[in-house]
Amino acid sequence: MKAILINRTGDPSVLEYVELPTPRPGEGEVLVRADTIGVSMPEVLVRRGAYAWMPQLPAIPGIEMSGSVVECGDGVAGRAVGDKVFVSARDLAERAGCYAEYIAVPARAAHLLPPGCDLEAAACLSNYQVAYHVLHTAARGVEAKTVLVHTAAGGVGSAAVQLARIAGMRVIGVAGSDAKTRAVLGLGAAAAINYRTEDVAARVREATEGRGADLILDPIGGKGFARNFAMLAPLGLVVSYGRLDGPPDPGFVAAMREHHAVSPAVRFFTIHSFDDRPDIRAAATKALVDWLAAGEIRPLIHARLPLAEAARAHRMLEAGEVIGKIVMKP
Repeated sequence: MKAILINRTGDPSVLEYVELPTPRPGEGEVLVRADTIGVSMPEVLVRRGAYAWMPQLPAIPGIEMSGSVVECGDGVAGRAVGDKVFVSARDLAERAGCYAEYIAVPARAAHLLPPGCDLEAAACLSNYQVAYHVLHTAARGVEAKTVLVHTAAGGVGSAAVQLARIAGMRVIGVAGSDAKTRAVLGLGAAAAINYRTEDVAARVREATEGRGADLILDPIGGKGFARNFAMLAPLGLVVSYGRLDGPPDPGFVAAMREHHAVSPAVRFFTIHSFDDRPDIRAAATKALVDWLAAGEIRPLIHARLPLAEAARAHRMLEAGEVIGKIVMKP
């Protein structure tokens, strides 16, 4: 089979397009032939050697794919040859393996897709898994009527906009170009702000009639993390779920004190909190598959590339030019 292999970490050139033996399913496993493979930040971090949950090298990166079951190992129940499935490497011992024509996985890692479910869209569900938990698990205890989504045109950000709308929240999206803000509005956001040309805090106050957002989703961190507290509603919550600009600067505590009158709160979240809870992961994925089948969520596909062009996909993602999601075809 064809696959992308990483023998060493580094720039996109370390992504090698190679021929490897097609795996065979062991006991309790199914062999899945890929239809569509998603491209996400975790495998970019793996490629750089910066991921906290690095697979052992050499490794095939990739945390998600959609496809069809083509072979079942002994003892498999509930899956059959011909089933359409979404494979999540979050259900595997190593968060990797999906940049390939075939993958052998435990049957529970191959989530059944209903008849007629769009396989290309299903390959984008890893972003929705994160967005689901950021909105519904990390933000528990907060009655969020208004949510501010940073990087709202990205993979997780665009997923969060859609899931927040399903939950009945009013969404304000922040993105880095006019094309991206148009895309965010197209997903149903009530307002979209170009942080490169607009005063984000002023626009948020305007959009919320001075109240602020009940919930702010921040994957950026860094020195700018402190800016969130000027945009927070009383008893609001900021969820930090990424470090695109590095860890939140410790100075954010001073910003919290400065805005103590609104009683601000912060939660640092990672989906790896559920590494030992397959039941929680499966329940969220089932809800997402149902929404996808019903047409309530629709991933934004920025580009469709051959698997052989994985390096190009990574360069596009790192350049910040992607609106929504890149997918690859084997």
